[in-house]
Amino acid sequence: MKVFLYTEGEKLFSKSGLGKAIKHQMKALESVGIPYTTKQGEDYDIVHINFYGPNSFALAKLAKFKGKKVVYHAHSTEEDFKNGFIFCKQISPAFKKWLINCYSTGDVIITPTPYSKRLLEGYGIKKKIYAISNGIELNLFKRDEEAGAAFRKRYGYSKEDKVIIGIGLYIERKGIVDFVELAKRMPDYKFIWFGFSPLSAATQDVRHAVNTKLDNLVFAGYVPQEQIKEAMNGCSLYLFPTFEETEGIPIIEACACKTKALIRDIPIFEGWLEDGVNVYKAKDLDEFEDKIKKICNNELPDLTEEAYKVAVDRDIKKIGIELKKVYEDVLKED
Repeated sequence: MKVFLYTEGEKLFSKSGLGKAIKHQMKALESVGIPYTTKQGEDYDIVHINFYGPNSFALAKLAKFKGKKVVYHAHSTEEDFKNGFIFCKQISPAFKKWLINCYSTGDVIITPTPYSKRLLEGYGIKKKIYAISNGIELNLFKRDEEAGAAFRKRYGYSKEDKVIIGIGLYIERKGIVDFVELAKRMPDYKFIWFGFSPLSAATQDVRHAVNTKLDNLVFAGYVPQEQIKEAMNGCSLYLFPTFEETEGIPIIEACACKTKALIRDIPIFEGWLEDGVNVYKAKDLDEFEDKIKKICNNELPDLTEEAYKVAVDRDIKKIGIELKKVYEDVLKED
């Protein structure tokens, strides 16, 4: 068995969650000894497609014509698309139809969570859909006090500073507008956002938020994975005010680092991230502000040991075993 991992426009997405998911796939396959290629022209038994562009659609059709098996990875849905960049809301119905066409070319579909699986089933897609996490590198993301100290030194934070981190592209659904509003409300707390995307593609509210100048607010831009690990270990709290995800790799990384976390109470997290059990959740700005203060002042129980179990369940090695089973099953199908 040989797998062709194909991601149209891979360089374009290298700094996004999708780019990280692709790297995790490679490591997952390596962990279970499955040969793979990322180069067109080499022979393969299964093509595993990670994007919904026209070249991906054409490749899926060609692979089927050649008698190859197609595994389509559904990283995106209409729901997480429409509150992204400028004009996304207007074109989201057409985008949904295109997604259905693309994903339906697969012999099977993989998507990161039971939640995104339910969304796709609601689209009327009849193919078999597997819910498999994008995974976490447990050997990289782990508790590391020295890394945390390096983060604070890098950005000039003292040991006493209460530092709140956020991660994501400059898009509305990531909750970046609320992140900035919380920084305004809480001048005694330090807020720093990691991630970048062109502001020319952002909505007006996001552009205004990113251009906000506050003494306690930093936009650090895109940084290497090692510095994200440092930030996870050095912050007081990881804040994830996202409105929609198909999974959300950073929250799993936070769990792996035993970082205190506060997330928005939305359906994607139901069933695996539980309020007051392994994370804390909030529904609006007032609740976010209240819980940030209580978590950072140790007025709420520390849930990080329970959170760590979430990461262990999504270790890359376990993901490799799950992917291998899907590949074996699809090869057996007539």
